[in-house]
Amino acid sequence: MKREVNNQPVRDIGVRQRSVRGTVPKMGQYESTLERDLMELIRFNPSVHSFLAQPLTIEYRTAEGEKRKFTPDGLIHFKEGKSLEPSVLYEVKFRSDFRKQWKILMPKFRAAKAYCDLRGWRFQVFTEREIRTPYLTNIKFLWPFLDRIPSASASDRLISALEKLGEATPESILTHLAESVARRVELIPVLWHLISVNKIGCDLETPLCMASRIWKLED
Repeated sequence: MKREVNNQPVRDIGVRQRSVRGTVPKMGQYESTLERDLMELIRFNPSVHSFLAQPLTIEYRTAEGEKRKFTPDGLIHFKEGKSLEPSVLYEVKFRSDFRKQWKILMPKFRAAKAYCDLRGWRFQVFTEREIRTPYLTNIKFLWPFLDRIPSASASDRLISALEKLGEATPESILTHLAESVARRVELIPVLWHLISVNKIGCDLETPLCMASRIWKLED
């Protein structure tokens, strides 16, 4: 099922502090490098059904009774499955900005949480602590291999060998399959492609390297 993108946010993308404007392919525009990095995480996630940038505006009142509006940065809907995740309405903030602006931000976030509670969604604030992790580094590395479709025979060789071994590392499986360095080099892109499309399992929460633990995933 295709992941959907809302190309018409409810608020304009403007210039602001820390603003670095651009577009993530198939996702939409971003306003900061942190927002861009989160979009990269979202589009790599196979559980995501659709994503909408600046999806809606929430009206709320301050403690003084003044009317205010808040437009969160994005909304993620997930595919239906055995463990259905609730949709996530989110805001992206650098931790330093959050600390400086928390008095202004907290009423907005409380209004967003109340809005989500009524719909069975979840509201979350993403900072660099949640976004800029080894997982982000790994998927940035794997992206170029995602669409590099290898031959079926090369893929089958790797998967079959890994199935027999049960568990291995990139270095050990390549050594097992090919004696020459040249042949191993040819198989490396195949291995990274199979990891990127979830044919081969790997802990992407830790730095990916030739000594990483890998295994065959169930179809």
